[in-house]
Amino acid sequence: MTFSVHEPLQAAVERSIRAGRPPTVGVIDRMAGEQEGVLGDLGRHDAAGRLADRVVGLGPLAPLVADPEVTDVLVNGDGRVWVDRGGGVESTATVVAADDLRPLAARLAGLAGRRLDDSQPWVDGTLPGGVRLHAVLPPLAEGGAHLSLRVARRRPGGVAALVGLGATGPDGARVLRALVAARASLLVTGGTGAGKTTVLAALLAECPAHERLVVVEDVRELDPDHPHVVRLQGRSANVEGVGEVSLAVLVRQALRMRPDRLVVGEVRGPEVRELLAALNTGHDGGAGTLHANGPEEVPARLEALGSLAGLPREAVHAQLRGALRAVVHVARGPHGHRRVDRVGVPVTLPGGAVVVRTAMTRDRGDLRPADHWPSLLDLLGTDPLVGAAPTPGAGAARGGGP
Repeated sequence: MTFSVHEPLQAAVERSIRAGRPPTVGVIDRMAGEQEGVLGDLGRHDAAGRLADRVVGLGPLAPLVADPEVTDVLVNGDGRVWVDRGGGVESTATVVAADDLRPLAARLAGLAGRRLDDSQPWVDGTLPGGVRLHAVLPPLAEGGAHLSLRVARRRPGGVAALVGLGATGPDGARVLRALVAARASLLVTGGTGAGKTTVLAALLAECPAHERLVVVEDVRELDPDHPHVVRLQGRSANVEGVGEVSLAVLVRQALRMRPDRLVVGEVRGPEVRELLAALNTGHDGGAGTLHANGPEEVPARLEALGSLAGLPREAVHAQLRGALRAVVHVARGPHGHRRVDRVGVPVTLPGGAVVVRTAMTRDRGDLRPADHWPSLLDLLGTDPLVGAAPTPGAGAARGGGP
């Protein structure tokens, strides 16, 4: 893919930069207006837009980010660009020139309000418009700068949107809505790019409009379609090593903001201590996401995170017994499509340890009751599938078969 602009216009912007006048979209548009006689009206706007993308925007990545199907844009150190349109990572014809890659990464870091250089060779931030940026420089990454952009397309709406995307079917939708209505504290689990944030946002959109959601994130990603959302975002230390605001601190602050539902965008560190404590002290209906390959791995993952906060294994399980009520696991299907794969429920063993057992599993495009379905019914207090159209093979699990 060729990314070219009108040479006289580009030269004018370069002169402005050398003169100490940083370009803005307005400055570039004004300079393009001076070339209208050569470019014509449409050509002027096209050249200004392309140069603005190159100098103050996303550069050659702009068309890919603008593609409504693209959720991730990945640039490797060799300049090759890959995207994910929901069916797995695929190569594109776009290539970022070697001389442009590091300046592009540094400029995007600046747009995110972060610094990227040899003294700070990685960055994690949010670009204007909500695109999440991660970049890393050599020698941490081989060959050249590596860029990862996660594109927040739009508010996904509620659970109905998950049905529309094929992530779950009608029975699964009923159960997910019932979990929210029952104020079940839950975790959405899955691997990287499996759709955890999308599913959690859809669940939060189902919360009653009068409830106040306080969302704590390291980098903003969650954007639930709900009228009352308060967002707190962590902050990295500056180059002097001071000024960090951790998620653990933000969770404590969130508890003072009268949340009806406390949400941690991604549980991945010592903040697990504050979250489990909060869910044990009357803050029902809280939620978060967690990297895990299956619901059964949740206790072990929380043990590992709890150890970062100085919590022994026994303390983690003691907290879990009163904090966690359900696990919604998401995964990619055979063709890379994201889907709700299982629903798990915590079960306490005789020795006090907590394990997560499968209450529903995906079969023929929807969630079907599994072995621990009765435990999920106890949690919900009602059977959300009563009155639903029967599905083949599900009668015995629902208690309606021979």
